[in-house]
Amino acid sequence: MKYVDIKLLQKLSSEASTSPRRRINHNFHQTLEDPVQRFLNAIEPGSYVRPHRHNTPLRWELFVALSGRTAVLIFDSQGEIIKRTEIAADGPIQAVEIPAGAWHTIAALEPGTVLFEFKHGPYAPVSNRGFAAWSPAEGNIECHEMEQWFHDANVGDIW
Repeated sequence: MKYVDIKLLQKLSSEASTSPRRRINHNFHQTLEDPVQRFLNAIEPGSYVRPHRHNTPLRWELFVALSGRTAVLIFDSQGEIIKRTEIAADGPIQAVEIPAGAWHTIAALEPGTVLFEFKHGPYAPVSNRGFAAWSPAEGNIECHEMEQWFHDANVGDIW
């Protein structure tokens, strides 16, 4: 049996805070080929998750906040925000399902944020076709600015 407890959440948050990408995964699935991918995603403020979509193959994605608070942004194909939802372990919304093929990103709004993530497998890394052309590639100098923009951006805003 596998458990999620406060010690695991704190350990992952600590590891994420010292990781260069400011996030870390803890997989529950045995292999990347498993038909169901389920894992903890510890993400700290400052972690840039490039806007992307899962369209090859077309897949939805579910996030459940176990600790902390996260902004979940959905964009149209031109980069305009069409939906903003905040999920928090102690908030009015604790989970959100991203529709299959939707352009999206997440941004940790508090230190110690850990999400449970659930989606169809096998694992399929996002290719260049799945990243939004209007967003900076990871490592670009603009990434930090865009990640900060995610924190306060609202419906109708465009990067």
